[in-house]
Amino acid sequence: MSDIIEYRGVEIHRAEKTVLKEVSFSIGEGEFCYLVGRVGSGKSSLLKSMYAEVPIYSGEKAMVLDYNLLDIKKKQVPYLRRNIGIVFQDFQLLQDRSVYDNLSFVLKATGWHNRAEMDQRIEDVLIDVGMNHKSYKMPHELSGGEQQRIVIARALLNNPKLILADEPTGNLDPQTGITIVSLLHNLASNGHSILMATHNIQLCEDFPARILRCRDKELIDEF
Repeated sequence: MSDIIEYRGVEIHRAEKTVLKEVSFSIGEGEFCYLVGRVGSGKSSLLKSMYAEVPIYSGEKAMVLDYNLLDIKKKQVPYLRRNIGIVFQDFQLLQDRSVYDNLSFVLKATGWHNRAEMDQRIEDVLIDVGMNHKSYKMPHELSGGEQQRIVIARALLNNPKLILADEPTGNLDPQTGITIVSLLHNLASNGHSILMATHNIQLCEDFPARILRCRDKELIDEF
């Protein structure tokens, strides 16, 4: 099993302050990992470093999907991000267009042109998340859990090997949160590597997996 992510001795700064130091870990294909820690412990900064939104200050090695983040060129960043699915806590759906149009917007932005192929891909990802009968709905017509399923569908559009989920259950009720985490675990069993940031330790107990913990500016691998 090859590594999707490999960090060795990585240091991350925000506003000239050290957020994390000596970060070393790897995640393999089809692996599900939790990223836990208190608010402000560096979870989001670590996730953002993986798609080059937060630059890596220094390190021995920082590889994501065969991209070297220590010297990645600006023109390479869109190609890196195209291969990563990102699930946000606050959904970030376009409120002025339907579910279908939200998804087709992403496909067009990432180079898809054939309408039939786009329609098929949208149908496929909506089936994957159990929302294939909601493509005509506007975001405000959906519950929070349904919106998060659409966000996961959006993350799957380009069939990424890596999915980064930043507190995907943070705005959901407990039962809906359980459904979303179960869905993410199923995606990992289908070959996607998942790194999910959460402060909900109960979810980690209900759906056991490897845990990476941000604490005192370090990353601890608890396996």
